[in-house]
Amino acid sequence: MHKICVIEGDGIGKEVVPATIKILEELPVDFEFIYAEAGDEVYKKTGVALPEETIEKALESEAVLFGAAGETAADVIVKLRHILDTYANVRPVKSYKGVKCLRDDIDYVIVRENTEGLYKGIEAVIDEGITTATRVITEKASERIFRFAFELARERKKEGKEGKVTCAHKANVLKVTDGLFKNVFYKVAKEYEDIKAEDYYIDAMNMYIITKPQTFDVVVTSNLFGDILSDGAAGTVGGLGLAPSANIGDEHGLFEPVHGSAPDIAGKGIANPTATILSAVLMLKYLGEYEAAKMVERALEEVLALGLTTPDLGGNLKTFEMAEEIIKRLKHD
Repeated sequence: MHKICVIEGDGIGKEVVPATIKILEELPVDFEFIYAEAGDEVYKKTGVALPEETIEKALESEAVLFGAAGETAADVIVKLRHILDTYANVRPVKSYKGVKCLRDDIDYVIVRENTEGLYKGIEAVIDEGITTATRVITEKASERIFRFAFELARERKKEGKEGKVTCAHKANVLKVTDGLFKNVFYKVAKEYEDIKAEDYYIDAMNMYIITKPQTFDVVVTSNLFGDILSDGAAGTVGGLGLAPSANIGDEHGLFEPVHGSAPDIAGKGIANPTATILSAVLMLKYLGEYEAAKMVERALEEVLALGLTTPDLGGNLKTFEMAEEIIKRLKHD
């Protein structure tokens, strides 16, 4: 039995997560769902956005399925990633039939280093009107994320993908920090002779995810660059409503949609559950439940192709109605 910590969080997290749990409960997989609180609402009640009880439940679980955090996101999801040491943020970028995409042959993954860079939050006021932020890049963390990316490319190659890793950086300007990042990338690349290695400056990469997204397999970059690049990439395949993510470490996995709490539509029952469902697919793969993962993704693909979707994708279904359509199409091989 897989013990899963479920944190609905704020806004539409309270809609898309229960819809996803409903699908997971229909699978031939044994789950124990342990519910915990975090986010703006619990902060207003208790003064703490991420309670110790929630941290304990997350640490004791095999994986965490997270919905959304509002204004307290930095104190919740960013902090939780660090506590669980989920150093790799994995963001698939894939076009699905029935969804308006830039191209219909996009299928790559962005791997973002999740623990350092400017997101270390080392900031200071030097003088009136003068501030500074420290960008941390270490050889150890860089090696770890590059090995993760190359191993992922190797796994994807077994599935018929190209077997290539692209490193995005800005070593021509950030000569020390990204200079180290790029050097470590090619050092690790030597250990994977079966996988192609290439690199681009991050500004050029920002253009290439629009002009030639079909040429990428696994893209790896640093924390802030990965955050920006992956949201842009989501725009090429239907937007954040279809953007899942996995935060993976050596001992823990944290899975979340990228779209945030969306307070403007929260409570209306029309939130698109696709990103959360796809995050659950990533969770199933992490748990080794590959057949169940295929079942869910195939059913979702069918629903998207038929236009049985929420209004943001041109359909007229409610969140739970879309989940029900997916459940109807779950099939065992």
